[in-house]
Amino acid sequence: MKKITSVLMVLLIVSVASVKTYAQISVGISVNIAPPVLPTYTQPPCPVDGYLWTPGYWAYDQDGGYYWVPGVWVSPPAAGYLWTPGYWGYDGAVYVYHEGYWGHHIGFYGGVNYGYGYVGTGYVGGRWAGNSFQYNTAVVNVNNAVVHNTYVNKTVINNNVTVNNNSFNGPGGVTAKPQPQERAAEKENHIQPTADQITHRQVAVKDQSQFAKNNNGHPTTAAMNKVNGNRFTPEGNRAQPSSRANAGDGQAHNANAAPSADNSANSHAPARRANIAAVNNGGARPSGQHFNRAPRRQASAPREERPHRERR
Repeated sequence: MKKITSVLMVLLIVSVASVKTYAQISVGISVNIAPPVLPTYTQPPCPVDGYLWTPGYWAYDQDGGYYWVPGVWVSPPAAGYLWTPGYWGYDGAVYVYHEGYWGHHIGFYGGVNYGYGYVGTGYVGGRWAGNSFQYNTAVVNVNNAVVHNTYVNKTVINNNVTVNNNSFNGPGGVTAKPQPQERAAEKENHIQPTADQITHRQVAVKDQSQFAKNNNGHPTTAAMNKVNGNRFTPEGNRAQPSSRANAGDGQAHNANAAPSADNSANSHAPARRANIAAVNNGGARPSGQHFNRAPRRQASAPREERPHRERR
């Protein structure tokens, strides 16, 4: 009887240990080759009030190698949650991917500057005000026809910091270390990527044009306005889904199609990759970003907006 009890206890301990909790960093696949540099791309306008931007990143497939998962606007799992992006980190032998997660505060994401508010530490693209999300239009692009909760905070912009495209943490990449508030955020209870985010990554891996070995680090689809929504090239034009991709878009999109509310002729406020002063959970850390004026509105489409181009 004692032997059976001991066996059951061991099985229980093993089963508990095997369950990953998001109160800790979730470590994924490891690779012996560094990911490509981050491509520069245009952010499409936010299509739905309340959606949050999740930046594009290089994922890895055992058969095809690195492939680009487009940046995309997604619905958060609940009000008050923010997205901490995943990142690649060098551990002295291989490059290990640390999965992103949802939480009430932004944790450490390797110091990688993904742009559009994710400047390497914290998030400066918006904030929660009760159950409503307010967008900082000095940093992110929104469609004013559908998004009304906005503000402008230009103090996060600094023109004196060099921009880089480093895509990983470690020698040859970013050398940032977790700050105390980021370590504290990592210990909080987290929510794993949503079903939409998982679907989004699965769609990308089925598209051969997204693989670095085929595009030399310049993916055909750099961003999307929403999961299974409109695709955009790095320049912000509508992209034609690859015939080799099981994209599930429902219809092909012509890059020369007439502008819509998600891809129109105007931009509200340009946002750039790095060079924004990082604000993490109420605190500010100096960084920098070039800021350009938004283009003049066209009379033919006074309320529409188009994706804006990131400058380095």
